[in-house]
Amino acid sequence: MDAVEILKKLISIDTTVPPGRNYDKVVDYLEPVFRDLGFQTQRIEIPPEHAEGRQGRVNLICHRREAVKQRLIFYAHIDVVLAEGWDAFNPRIEKGKIYGRGAADMKGSLAALLPALESLKNRELNYDLSVIITTDEEYSQASQLRYLEQFIQPVAGAYLFNLDSSFGYVSIANLGALHADIKVKGKSVHSAMSHTGENAVEQANRLINTLLELKKDVIKRKSAVHAAPNTGLEFMESRLNVNMIHGGLKVNIVPDECIISVDRRLIPEENIFDARKELEKTLSSVPDVTWEFERVMTIPSVPPLRDPLVDELEKIVRAETGSGGQYGEMGSGDLPHIVEEWGGKEFGLGVIRPECNIHGRDEFAYIKDIEDLTRIIARFLYA
Repeated sequence: MDAVEILKKLISIDTTVPPGRNYDKVVDYLEPVFRDLGFQTQRIEIPPEHAEGRQGRVNLICHRREAVKQRLIFYAHIDVVLAEGWDAFNPRIEKGKIYGRGAADMKGSLAALLPALESLKNRELNYDLSVIITTDEEYSQASQLRYLEQFIQPVAGAYLFNLDSSFGYVSIANLGALHADIKVKGKSVHSAMSHTGENAVEQANRLINTLLELKKDVIKRKSAVHAAPNTGLEFMESRLNVNMIHGGLKVNIVPDECIISVDRRLIPEENIFDARKELEKTLSSVPDVTWEFERVMTIPSVPPLRDPLVDELEKIVRAETGSGGQYGEMGSGDLPHIVEEWGGKEFGLGVIRPECNIHGRDEFAYIKDIEDLTRIIARFLYA
């Protein structure tokens, strides 16, 4: 089984979200592969009410169960972000790299898993093993993960090996997140009569200026958890960014509405309740501006995982690659806090490096990293 050929096939299937294309085609490809590897498989169609109304969310659950052993669940997602301006779904190989949308985030890790499992097809594993292939990680998937819980029991006390992670060290923590769309209200009039209206874009600018003052304080907050060396940071840090603004209909019309979108990232020592209150207090401090939260999405922060099993994985990583460590990721996702809800333990290792340009043009993964991850997983499952 060739990981690169598997990855080429996975990249060639456009699974962009939104809208969430071709999830069923990826499952159609992967399900017989897992069966050939000795797994029992179950195709799960997530009901729309458990996917925020979205349809076509086809997931795959695979099992090699040995109930008397420690529970281990590999996590992967098959969706990718939008790709524009390049031939993102036609994989190419150049100078030891494979290019394509999802190569590093995170189809490359999934491609590494399969030959590792093939090498252990007829061997007794160290774990009571399952693999979950999920959808909509790049959008929001907490409700879907909660629905999947019933198919992967027991989850209390289980270890979740997150393949959607960086390469070269074990990920033990992630940032939490608070995403808020803030609607600023005004009064629309002809621009020549602007004195009789209220300009929502200009009022939004006042809020942005105040948020940028808060940002100066937020970015000074540092975690006790070390950040990966390739981030350029010593410790995980909080973030606050105003990343989008939408307002106005025409140059000669005073706008009556403007929406600003804020991305707040939380270190493990922070919590969502306090972060939201701080945001509300800051916005409310600006006089004579009418605003409201139109949409708020949250991912709670989770304490870092310190565990002997993580130590064991780090030793294998160091033996195979010459590097190692246990660090916090300067990113976030639904999985860590859902695993905490389950009473499980989440850690991660994948093929992402900063230079791989995930979410950007010409995303790639190093072929050697994929090969190394295959060996690391095999050693971890059977030592």
